[in-house]
Amino acid sequence: MADAGARIAVALVDDQHLFRAGIRMLIESQEDMDVAGEAGNGEQAVALATLRCPDVMLMDLRMPILDGVAATRRIVEHAIAAGIDKPKIIALTTFNRDQAVVQAVQAGASGYLLKSAEPEFLLAAIRTVHSGYSVIAPGSIHSLFEHAARNAPSPGPDLSVLDVLSVRERDVFLLAAKGLSNGEMAEGLFVSEATIKTHLRSVLDKLELRTRLQLVAFAHERRLLGD
Repeated sequence: MADAGARIAVALVDDQHLFRAGIRMLIESQEDMDVAGEAGNGEQAVALATLRCPDVMLMDLRMPILDGVAATRRIVEHAIAAGIDKPKIIALTTFNRDQAVVQAVQAGASGYLLKSAEPEFLLAAIRTVHSGYSVIAPGSIHSLFEHAARNAPSPGPDLSVLDVLSVRERDVFLLAAKGLSNGEMAEGLFVSEATIKTHLRSVLDKLELRTRLQLVAFAHERRLLGD
């Protein structure tokens, strides 16, 4: 969990200088945030993440040399290999049904936002991911993943991928994949939120997933939620 009293170090990654300049001004106007550096392409982003170790990175997905998805994957893999905390990465896209968003989530991004998001929403998203939670652009996250699943070849649902889970863990997986909060799952399964958190961590570990967003993507890719 993030230190509530610490200033949030935010790195800006986008190939458009004017866009970065606008976001920089916004970040610098906040008492609890600092700009940790800027990058104009994915290779620079990887170097920036290694050099500055920012708390949060705003990562454009469409960039020259190395795109945001590949940069996200490299940054996350490096952090895991080095045994250090990875930056919380927020993918930035210009439209809601961007296949690259799904790929960024699979690579380890903590969420995504439209580049047209209101400043207040962007700032709230930075604070949210810094606190350890995921963020998504307004609208249905399930619509995004369903769209991606419909446009990808699949042999159909394969529930055998859930065989590694206990019966209760499978219940938690399916509810989390449908977007229910910990509180809603706890109420529906008649257990405490602490128990839900324990089950959810076990589910992520057993399925080799890192975030709840990856869990949602996993469920839709394998058509485990039905039509």
